[in-house]
Amino acid sequence: MKSINGTVESLKSTKTAKVRVVRLWQHPLYLKSVKRTKSYACHYEGIDFEVGDEVVIEASRPISKTKKFKIVSKIGGAK
Repeated sequence: MKSINGTVESLKSTKTAKVRVVRLWQHPLYLKSVKRTKSYACHYEGIDFEVGDEVVIEASRPISKTKKFKIVSKIGGAK
């Protein structure tokens, strides 16, 4: 399965966390590094974390209309 590192952005919903993933890519013509961010709705159960914590998310079967990822583990605390 594909796993991605991200930062917990919101914990307002039950069993759902919004995780922000930042990726860098190089522009093909100007060769400048460009930062892109995307937020994923992720499912979690039994893992304790707060907003700002670094987590690992993994693709899974569709759990709902927007949730297609689940949180696997916590990497580090809030900055």
